[in-house]
Amino acid sequence: MNLAHLLARDAARAPDRPTLFDGTRCVASAAQWAARSARLAQALHSRGIAPGDRVLLFMRNHPRYLELLFGLWWAGAVAVPVNAKLHPAELRWIADNAQAALAFVTRDVWPEGEALGDVPVLDALGDDTTALLEAGEPAAITERAPGDTAWLFYTSGTTGRPKGVMITHRNLMAMGLTYFNDVDAIAPGDTIAYAAPMSHGAGIYAVPHLMAGARHAVPASGGFDAAELHALGLALGPLSLFAAPTIVKRLVDHAEAQGHGPAQAAAAYKTIVYGGAPMYEADIRRALRLMGPRFVQIYGQGETPMTGTALSRAVLMDEAHPQYAERVASVGVAQTPVRVRVAGSDGQPLPAGAVGEVLIQGDTVMAGYWRNPEATASALRGGWLWTGDMGALDAHGFLTLKDRSKDLIISGGSNIYPREVEEALLTAPGVAEVAVVGAHDPEWGEVVVAFVVMQPGQPGRPGDAAALDAHCLGCIARFKRPKRYVFVETLPKNNYGKVLKTALRERLAAGEGDRERV
Repeated sequence: MNLAHLLARDAARAPDRPTLFDGTRCVASAAQWAARSARLAQALHSRGIAPGDRVLLFMRNHPRYLELLFGLWWAGAVAVPVNAKLHPAELRWIADNAQAALAFVTRDVWPEGEALGDVPVLDALGDDTTALLEAGEPAAITERAPGDTAWLFYTSGTTGRPKGVMITHRNLMAMGLTYFNDVDAIAPGDTIAYAAPMSHGAGIYAVPHLMAGARHAVPASGGFDAAELHALGLALGPLSLFAAPTIVKRLVDHAEAQGHGPAQAAAAYKTIVYGGAPMYEADIRRALRLMGPRFVQIYGQGETPMTGTALSRAVLMDEAHPQYAERVASVGVAQTPVRVRVAGSDGQPLPAGAVGEVLIQGDTVMAGYWRNPEATASALRGGWLWTGDMGALDAHGFLTLKDRSKDLIISGGSNIYPREVEEALLTAPGVAEVAVVGAHDPEWGEVVVAFVVMQPGQPGRPGDAAALDAHCLGCIARFKRPKRYVFVETLPKNNYGKVLKTALRERLAAGEGDRERV
């Protein structure tokens, strides 16, 4: 089993079909995409890249991302997609932990001449990489076992260090197939747009759309702009895309500002799959009112990519249902290839309505964490993935998330773990203690707030917030830094000395600390 066979199959059945788009400009037919990926595979073999070797993709969104991704799989290599927002120090750690053999980068996120340890670095959009894709002989697809790793996804952990999630060819094949049953039907003429980072769930959705022979478009900007995306949909036909709730909100804001309604939305968008962060009931109701039946919600994790539960457009539009309010606030029912359980600490299922930890079992669940048997043993127990999320199932199988057993902050669809930020702040001059929590934000879902205790004789002042912000920018990714600093004399703690973050969140909910912003 190798996911590259999907590309070869697509090229064989419709070789001349326009398939890859940079904005509205077609840059590859199905046959051209397959040929480029096959040539890259041969070039990788010539460079000594062996099956199972890890290759980093540290890139902004671009059609070449897909050519490289499938070229890596064609060669039997493991793709290591890395968030392009990460700090160089974070990328170096991932490269070392993954024991990477090669890295493809774009120069906007990794400047020329910047070293990555002993890992060779190639400009993904440069002449050398173009030659690898355009010249030479194509390779045959390197066969892999279903359980071989295809996608090594690094997600933050509670220790502050990322964990490499080993996603196999079988995992992604199962994810792709379930899309058609639980998320959306895809026709050969459909177009998926990559406005969210291709290193995350948006990029993985290339698999089901390739299965169906759809078109793949990256906005010319490489990112999200509501006006640009709307125009792209009008030019190429209604778009499907994955979007964090932050993006959904901006799409709806744009529609409202332009005076658009469901008819205008239908002309530009077919399906907007949202997930990755909490979607508030008021926001999805507004989205449905202004844009109509465009939406499907999914819940999953990096450890079971894009597959856990789904809330269908039919349920979202069924306002007459007596349990509509509860269902629209849920994340839906279990997707076809998995079972979902809410369990107590013993792993046994809890009755309907009871709150416990969400467990997932099925063919999309990861093989484990790369070089981290302890974390693997903790997450995979009794044949189930312990997600760390708390929730409740109703009698009809709808899952409502209540809280997280870990202190994960999800801001704009990106995962941020407080300890990682705390460790960075504790290295700043004058800082004695720090506790980081998430605060509700109407645009981002949550924002990072740091409660800071300064060392004796150094009381916190508004100017210190700017200094701490600059310090964070020197050691962690920009999106992880606090959006607000609250200077306090002490942190609330229990009898064992553990910081009571619940008390800090209560202070924020009461409006304390609103003035200490950066």
